[in-house]
Amino acid sequence: MITSLLLAAEGLAQLGCGIGAGIATIGAGLGIGKIGGSAMDAIARQPEATGKIQTNMILTSAFVEGCALFAIAACAFLIK
Repeated sequence: MITSLLLAAEGLAQLGCGIGAGIATIGAGLGIGKIGGSAMDAIARQPEATGKIQTNMILTSAFVEGCALFAIAACAFLIK
């Protein structure tokens, strides 16, 4: 009885880690999409600032991707 409860709890923990990794991936994708869309709007409004906008867009996208990578790695390490 106790063994089956522990196995079920471990299975639910692994499911939670998988769902957490999926949510982190979806959140990063949505965030990077929002960054790209906003950058394109800004470039359309001020074409002369394209270089600065693209630099900031790439830098911010890298930070978002880095945070997502840490979240996915943390979930992967918790699965065991």
